[in-house]
Amino acid sequence: QVQLVESGGGLVQPGGSLRLSCITSGFTLHSYAVGWFRPAPGKEREAVACISAAESTYYSFGVRGRFTILRDNANNTVHLQMNSLKPEDTAVYYCAAENFQGWAPPTRPNDYHYWGQGTRVTVSP
Repeated sequence: QVQLVESGGGLVQPGGSLRLSCITSGFTLHSYAVGWFRPAPGKEREAVACISAAESTYYSFGVRGRFTILRDNANNTVHLQMNSLKPEDTAVYYCAAENFQGWAPPTRPNDYHYWGQGTRVTVSP
């Protein structure tokens, strides 16, 4: 049974950092692309950061230079290191996985079959 479980969310002040983790089970992570998504105006969800099986990465414009996606295949986990957090980063963050071996990771929510339940991040003074 495929499962993705997010953790690491919480309340942080602007400028602070959080590290989200997506712990996966039920499939071989090294063959999968993984993405982190959050709701966006006019969209159900948009990609924040994605990483392919080949470790090619994508970052949305608003988080480049502040967020880093890292995969730890040995521990079936993908992390999202979030630095210099801003109030506009407040959201529920979801991780998603798809069996995809292309070089560049997929970035559309519909490209991903498996989803976690989300972890809430609140950036506030």
